Amino acid sequence: MHARIRAGDPDAFRELFRDHAQLVFRHAVRTTGDWSAAEDVVSLTFLEAWRLRGKLRDEGESPRPWLMGIAVNVLRNAGRAARRHERALARVPSRDVLPDFADELVGRIADSGELVAAKRALGQLRRAEREVFALCVWSGLGYAEAAEALGVPVGTVRSRLSRARARLRKLTDSGLRRRGGGTEPGGSGGQVQGGRIAAARSNEERTR
Repeated sequence: MHARIRAGDPDAFRELFRDHAQLVFRHAVRTTGDWSAAEDVVSLTFLEAWRLRGKLRDEGESPRPWLMGIAVNVLRNAGRAARRHERALARVPSRDVLPDFADELVGRIADSGELVAAKRALGQLRRAEREVFALCVWSGLGYAEAAEALGVPVGTVRSRLSRARARLRKLTDSGLRRRGGGTEPGGSGGQVQGGRIAAARSNEERTR
């Protein structure tokens, strides 16, 4: 598969897209909170994968870490562009204030007050911690895969994820208290009552 991708085999790229497009999309929509932006990230990720296909190495059984590394870089660039856009808009006199639909979008990902609080708290983490958390917990990559995607040692992934979890627990508790409590909506839906990110943690533990 790796050799076929490097050679620019169209069938290999169709397989790559079929097998991993949803993974990239879920990662992007959870990171950005914007369904439309996530679709753009998917398109740019696979365009970059085609452009960088010659750099795919033979390590590992799957090209998933390589592809997710490209997705992380695309998200970084998109974030910088969004911040530049926001700064430009801030210099323009505002007329009508539009409502913020970020909470609604997060709610479409999972109807859980705790996940909404965790999403807000995630934005307060350092970028390196946020990227490790999103890859390992939300997208289900193992430590080694995340390390390959980010180009850092496995030990760095472990330490960043540990710091991210500790900060998220503190920030999420604080966010839920401000919202007036942390009770889950009726029906667990696979979430752990009062466990904040415990359900997400269990998913990551299975991928080690």
